[in-house]
Amino acid sequence: MSPRATTRPVGTVTRGTTNPNRLRRMDRWIAAVHGAELRRAAEPLAVDLGYGASPWTAVELLHRLRAAAPRTQVAGVEIDPARVAAARPYEREGLVFRHGGFEVPVPRRPQLIRAANVLRQYDEEQVAAVWERLRARLAPADAHTRGGLLVEGTCDEIGRRHVWVALGPEGPRTVTFAARLGSLDRPSDLAERLPKALIHRNVPGEPVHAFLRDFDRAWAAAAPYASYGARQRWIRAVRDLTADWPVTDGPTRWRQGEVTLTWEALAPRR
Repeated sequence: MSPRATTRPVGTVTRGTTNPNRLRRMDRWIAAVHGAELRRAAEPLAVDLGYGASPWTAVELLHRLRAAAPRTQVAGVEIDPARVAAARPYEREGLVFRHGGFEVPVPRRPQLIRAANVLRQYDEEQVAAVWERLRARLAPADAHTRGGLLVEGTCDEIGRRHVWVALGPEGPRTVTFAARLGSLDRPSDLAERLPKALIHRNVPGEPVHAFLRDFDRAWAAAAPYASYGARQRWIRAVRDLTADWPVTDGPTRWRQGEVTLTWEALAPRR
């Protein structure tokens, strides 16, 4: 895999904080919902954009995606050249590291771009332009595929709480909330991990605020199920939410401590 010729990388250096297994919830979801698209591609390519000061998330992404689509290749892309140099010893068959930013300097359009904890330092007004640039780099849709997937979101330092947006070449598709359920007092604890496009919209009058409010109410109503464990309480709360909110997944994903809704249901009103 050779790098694509680029000019100056687009973007700014992040803090680079990372830990092993930090992105396991996001990876697990990607493998489950996007694995078939990766298998259909002749040369599936995934990009770990902004992997940080250590290469662990890219190494783990290769392992997890190959379990779902064995031909997958992964390119870790970092805007800090020192981080790229430090990651190079970890290259192996199917895994390379490249210097770059939002221009995504890889030789072909990827089936996946994962950008975790990258946009936290940006202004909300910058998100749409970054999304548009990254979506333009995705593999296009055709008669047999929906095209590539951009997964952009935020998690805590050890990956217990996660919220991400999934976007196709055509635009945003879904929002997923995922958590280690034992770490939650209530679902709205996830508000602090909303991606940049939504975190400042958790105020009255905005859909994401209404959703988290309703989720907390459903969680409280499901309190009797806590005697069977946090997982059963979560499943019951999510099942109740489906009466009023367009939840796109089912019990198989809910058991994992996840729930996914359409983007339109939570998109900012302004």
